[in-house]
Amino acid sequence: MLAGGGYYGWRTWFAATDPAESMLTAAASRGNLEDTVTATGTLQPKEFVDVGTQVSGQLKKLHVEIGDVVKKGQLLAEIDPSVYQAKVDGDRAQLLNLQAQLADKQAQLVLADLQLARQQNLTRDDATTADALQSADAVRKSALAQVNAVKAQIQQTGSTLRGDEANLGYTKIYAPIAGTVVSQAARQGQTLNANQQAPIVMRIADLSTMTVQAQVSEADVPKLHVGMDVYFTTLGGDSRRFHGKLRQIPPTPTVVNNVVLYDALFDVANPDQALMTQMTAQVFFVASSATDAVLVPLPALHPAATPEGRKRGGRSATGSDPRNQFASGRALVSVVGADGKVVEREVKVGVMNRVSAQIVEGLSPGEQVVVGTRATAPVARAQTGSSLTPNAAPSGGRP
Repeated sequence: MLAGGGYYGWRTWFAATDPAESMLTAAASRGNLEDTVTATGTLQPKEFVDVGTQVSGQLKKLHVEIGDVVKKGQLLAEIDPSVYQAKVDGDRAQLLNLQAQLADKQAQLVLADLQLARQQNLTRDDATTADALQSADAVRKSALAQVNAVKAQIQQTGSTLRGDEANLGYTKIYAPIAGTVVSQAARQGQTLNANQQAPIVMRIADLSTMTVQAQVSEADVPKLHVGMDVYFTTLGGDSRRFHGKLRQIPPTPTVVNNVVLYDALFDVANPDQALMTQMTAQVFFVASSATDAVLVPLPALHPAATPEGRKRGGRSATGSDPRNQFASGRALVSVVGADGKVVEREVKVGVMNRVSAQIVEGLSPGEQVVVGTRATAPVARAQTGSSLTPNAAPSGGRP
């Protein structure tokens, strides 16, 4: 009769003597609880620079190695400067030549000015011809044009000189940021060609702050929000937790084997350099949490409203997340008294995860709650992850 009555017989009847229907109980306890979204991520420096060369040539000298800590502005490498030095020397010589030409043209302009002034004075005294005056004026204009032409050549050569001096300066490669040399893409003696694509010589990264790039399933993305607490562990980190806050969820997903994943980015301080590039992180986004709370296994809860959803183990008939049944914050638990009686009690539920639930009010630590029967023990154990105590109550009828 009790076996056929199912769940409703547990609420007011003693358990049957049949071992298959013996109750499994667990004690309410105090502890901390987190509801988290888990993901796997990789570590990258938050700030890094790929240092390249802007000029072509042979890599003459590398002054640093992988792992070296460098300061901003420190000399990293040198390109053979011979060709660029020759160009600068040629430009400077050309500039000196043009400056000498300018002096000559300016002297000719002064002479043309004097001759024009003389012809103008003679014209006022009717002592010269109009042709002579026009000729003097033309000579003066020609001299002025030659001066301006040489000045333009000086400007052009000066511009070329500045460009060649810049290229000469680019043969020395300096650190754009302070950090650590994490990789080198070029070897000393290698010829680099900057005409097609800027060659990368090395990468410098600031390892004091690392960024975790976690890939989150599209089903879990709605549970995340910028600013939420997040922590992670590493494979060799001895369970050490590194904490941060979610910074960004870029809108463009990555599709891997038809699975849509979104990146979730957050930063973490790395003062002791324990975190390194490309480390794997097991990430936990904390959706909600409770400390020093009264906790029970999730299978101890069943909804108060709909009988069809009251299956021990907490899942609805649709197989959806059992926590959805307790969105109202109210639930029922079956409490086993010291005399073996089972009394159903309504409780207020707080934080829940897939294993445990926080009881905000209605239950005290140490009270025994029913989480299943011997027949459902494997399921109950799988869902709670904790040991369950069979509680075979005395046989009998209704109390």
